[in-house]
Amino acid sequence: MALEELDRIRLREALALAEQAFGRSEPNPRVGCVIGHPDGRVLARGATQVPGQAHAEAAALQAAREIGADVRGATAWVTLEPCAHHGRTPPCADALVAAGLARVVVGTRDPFPQVDGRGLERLRAAGIAVELAEGDLEQACREINIGFLSRVQRARPWVRLKAAASLDGRTALPDGTSQWITGLPARTDGHAWRRRAGAVLTGIGTVLEDDPRLDVRLVPAERQPRRVVVDSTLQTPPHARLLAPPGEVLIYAAQDDPARAARLRAAGAELAILADAGGKVALEPMLRDLAARGINELHVEAGHKLNGSLLRAGLVDELLLYVAPVLLGEGREIARLPALAGLADAQRWIFHEATRIGEDLRLRLRPAPPPTIG
Repeated sequence: MALEELDRIRLREALALAEQAFGRSEPNPRVGCVIGHPDGRVLARGATQVPGQAHAEAAALQAAREIGADVRGATAWVTLEPCAHHGRTPPCADALVAAGLARVVVGTRDPFPQVDGRGLERLRAAGIAVELAEGDLEQACREINIGFLSRVQRARPWVRLKAAASLDGRTALPDGTSQWITGLPARTDGHAWRRRAGAVLTGIGTVLEDDPRLDVRLVPAERQPRRVVVDSTLQTPPHARLLAPPGEVLIYAAQDDPARAARLRAAGAELAILADAGGKVALEPMLRDLAARGINELHVEAGHKLNGSLLRAGLVDELLLYVAPVLLGEGREIARLPALAGLADAQRWIFHEATRIGEDLRLRLRPAPPPTIG
């Protein structure tokens, strides 16, 4: 049954609420919920809180209770299937049933094994009418949780590789100078993408050359994403700025050096040893390990070497490129890739979005064909 226009409006409102959970809900999905009546009255709204606190449906029900609103017979519009299991919090499906809702409109199903249709079944078994979004609206509800879906269904995070480059594809001058190719609006937007990620990944080359902080500073943040370094031989200096609080730091190495490891642990870093056959950090097992640690979206801000390694291995799900209206000539490229025998061997990407940010252009691209999630 096709959704009414009011359903589409309310689900869009719920999506906007779900965006409030960026930088807050990891590893849980970002969910928004609106409770109201078919005549247009809205009773309450809610969004996912930090892990251990209320999910979106529970937050909306609590908001209704606080103002004395009677939700019996009302409709709940929620971006993701209500959970049906008891984790850190009670099942949201049970809460909706107990509250006396008459109808629930769901943006998309939750593939998490302990949910995966069980929430919908529990609602229907209680006599609640359940309807699912389709088409562009369902896709929007999936997009907001693309990392959560990736972790649940592929056992790896959604990998988003970010770079700022000139029109001729240079990310720095030959001597490494790169501040600032893009303007402040683009840099601020980049920090917003950092905030929505569970972790920010870089390589040891960037740490030694730029000494970045890799934290979220230009937009408000309730918590800092975990900073992750690919450092095969543990060269990260104990005084590196990314080791400074707040936020956790995880360093992946290919070999253990007890003395260096002790210094880095004393500086607050966690270490993990994952080596491939060539004595480098094993990138695909690293992604699986990050997923096991609850990382949904992995935001990569690295140099051309690590970028090239991830791209060659087919481990990048999305490119986030900020292109400045300048020409730099000779300089560093976005990624170090091998010479091709012919154009037919080129990696192909599809433009997913193009948006002007200040004087710069933000491009989002996905592989052609894109990876299947769901």
